[in-house]
Amino acid sequence: MSTSSRPDGAGARPMRRRELLRYGALLAAGAALPGRALAWPGAAPAALPAVLPGAKRTKRVVLVVFGGGVRSRETILSGNVPNMLRIAEEGVLYPATRVENNGHYGAAMSVFTGATESFGIRENERAPHPTLFEYVRRDAGLPASDVWLSTSGSEQETNYAYGLDPRFGSRYGANLIGGEGVFNAQFKQLVGGEDGIRHPNEGQEQLLARLRGAVAPDRPVADGGEPTNDPEAAARIERYILDELRGGTSAITGLGANDAKALHVARNLLAIFRPRLLAVTLRDPDVAHGSFNDYVSVIRRNDEGLGQLYDAIRQDPELADSTALFVLPEFGRDRDLNQRRGLDHGDDSRELHEVALLAWGPDFGRGRTVGRAVRSIDVCPTIASLFGVGAGTSRGSALPGLYA
Repeated sequence: MSTSSRPDGAGARPMRRRELLRYGALLAAGAALPGRALAWPGAAPAALPAVLPGAKRTKRVVLVVFGGGVRSRETILSGNVPNMLRIAEEGVLYPATRVENNGHYGAAMSVFTGATESFGIRENERAPHPTLFEYVRRDAGLPASDVWLSTSGSEQETNYAYGLDPRFGSRYGANLIGGEGVFNAQFKQLVGGEDGIRHPNEGQEQLLARLRGAVAPDRPVADGGEPTNDPEAAARIERYILDELRGGTSAITGLGANDAKALHVARNLLAIFRPRLLAVTLRDPDVAHGSFNDYVSVIRRNDEGLGQLYDAIRQDPELADSTALFVLPEFGRDRDLNQRRGLDHGDDSRELHEVALLAWGPDFGRGRTVGRAVRSIDVCPTIASLFGVGAGTSRGSALPGLYA
């Protein structure tokens, strides 16, 4: 492991625990200065490279958007996330990742499109730009069965699968599976217990129709194209869902259950289907508006699920040698508590607009911190480059200092 202090990433030094705490002090001291990126001590400004060299071993990518608004103060600068810290220590950490939009939907969509989307928090339209899924499916030739999106279950999250650019669209979108509404106790009653389908004749088609609705939501395809999921992939998903319903996913309850289901499903999808690109979107930390303590509890639960996903990759020889993992929040949180002893996301502070991005993979550096300011929109073109394709309408750049 290199101990050079070069900030460009080629020889960037590993981040020690005391340095994380020191960085936290700097973060807090500068939080009142919106609009200025906080550079790691000793970092010199430099232009981001236009492209990354091709990955030699990376064949699969897992992207976790640790959504719901999560500050670095409660993640990499705390003891709440031992698994995130483990990934940082074994991979590459970008502690100064800039986010522009402070609304959940627009900020998360920006990660997938590589462009700063202007959607408000309650809007529910597809992006005008192609998503990462569309770039890799169209230009790298990946079938739908190789590209997946596991969500917490909100209707907005279905829009991440593809955008409205007529050159791309639904025929290049991700296979979509949402946890809530499918993996819940009420729906499990329709399936029955260990004996399988309760009514093998009457109700079977209705059940499968609902399963198909979870895989490809029953709504008009905006661009007039084909449904996102191909029939063969949909059939495999149906079988998988039935197995999950008979198993333990529906028993996941409590605070943060939707996110826990999304991570659980993603872990199983990776093990069973071996997709080339898998994304997971989380959102339950948004409970922060009303309770700081609940927000921290959800962060800890999500970190536990993330650790299980990470270990599933590392403990599988094929996946460990071929899979890259990216983790980042869509944005942070306000600097100060609100009147309810919670945290909102509207003060334009540095803690809101600057988050920590983690990257781990067989081609990446180990124990490296890149203090140079980067952006959340840089994730899309970086992942696209791992598949040897571009991200034409993205406004982001490839992440510096990523490769070993």
